[in-house]
Amino acid sequence: MSLLPELRYPSVTELVSSVRALAAHRPGLCTLRQVGASRAGRPIQLLSVGHAQRAVLVVAGAHANEPTGGSTLLALAERVVRDRELRSDTSWHFLLCADPDGASLHVTPAPRSLLDYHLGFYRPAGPDQPEWSPSVLPPDRLPPETRALIRVIDEVRPYLQVTLHGTDLGGSWVQLTKDVPGLAEPFAKSAAELHIPVETGPSDAAGWPASGPGVHVMPAPGADVAYPSMPDDARHSTWYHAHRYGGLTAVVEVPMWASDLVDDPAPHPAPAAAIRRLARRLLRDTREVEWVLADALPRLQGVDGPLLRAAKWALELVPGLAADWMHTPPADTTMAYVGSVDAFGRRLPLRAAAMLLRVLRERDDRAAPLLEHLVASWSDAFAERFRARWVPLEHQVKHQSRTVVATALYAREQAGGFGDVPRARAQRSA
Repeated sequence: MSLLPELRYPSVTELVSSVRALAAHRPGLCTLRQVGASRAGRPIQLLSVGHAQRAVLVVAGAHANEPTGGSTLLALAERVVRDRELRSDTSWHFLLCADPDGASLHVTPAPRSLLDYHLGFYRPAGPDQPEWSPSVLPPDRLPPETRALIRVIDEVRPYLQVTLHGTDLGGSWVQLTKDVPGLAEPFAKSAAELHIPVETGPSDAAGWPASGPGVHVMPAPGADVAYPSMPDDARHSTWYHAHRYGGLTAVVEVPMWASDLVDDPAPHPAPAAAIRRLARRLLRDTREVEWVLADALPRLQGVDGPLLRAAKWALELVPGLAADWMHTPPADTTMAYVGSVDAFGRRLPLRAAAMLLRVLRERDDRAAPLLEHLVASWSDAFAERFRARWVPLEHQVKHQSRTVVATALYAREQAGGFGDVPRARAQRSA
């Protein structure tokens, strides 16, 4: 039985329905239960497979605009139920969607282009993101989605938490809160087989040590960060909560559209000058969105929904980030890293424009046509600059699933001394 809807991303309702069918098929092995509720009252569901004390926790839907994780979670759950060896001494726990409210606002069932993707775009402001909110909010103000995730970590005490993320355009990479020696080999093998580039210099991991191409280890708390202005710090996110129980977190990123320009480790001829140019473009593009927002705000009196809040939050990040790029030495000097900064600089104003456009369209506002033009032209330029090519959904899911299994087996070997059996299994899984 296959749980994967063909050629499209499942909604949260479809995820729950498929997982409920799986749990009903193996009631002695699987348990599906509600572990919390969102701010809007939507249930947050956890599927547990197996009963062993040693645990892996897989989290999908932490970012609403990264829909591949839901499909991957279904494929992994099906595989774990089918594969007795994977659960022989390990229970697997699957948080179906960490942010069901966000998932209800981001709409990409089957995007045909980056423009399609952005016309339905939503990504919450940082304080509203379940994994990131502890890095920007005090403990007594954490949203219920974050508290639910933390309770699950406290309950299952995973030796490994894997959170399923994705990028709109680029390559694949892994972020680890502790190194998992050996992971880089099966990760690279899987990516190569599926023609997915390995992003060797992602701006998300700027300045982090790498244990292999595309496998980045987060610096210890207290280390300098590449972008001092950014308000969120991964080291204060829920990713580090598993450390209380001797565990670690792996963030597995896969692209919807691939670019073969993000895996070039060659030195850039003038990285600092290139990044300063990208900072100036970022400021220029952001001003265009801010002008539209300033014109529309008097007509948006009383409007304070999540789309508008998220658009404003994205715009507010720009001055500090641009200053970081202009005045801080580059964290990396490769072609891949400068390309990743280029992509990051395109995303922020484009995403803000896309979310603001949805607000203006809902009100048939006169400023909507200008934003429509910006979103369309910027989406096309983004795709053209990076020679975007669609990664088939089944390839996105296969690569992300393989990487999760390989990480679980290598991390289990590291934590429990299981000899060469997990290492051999991890290599075969790729």
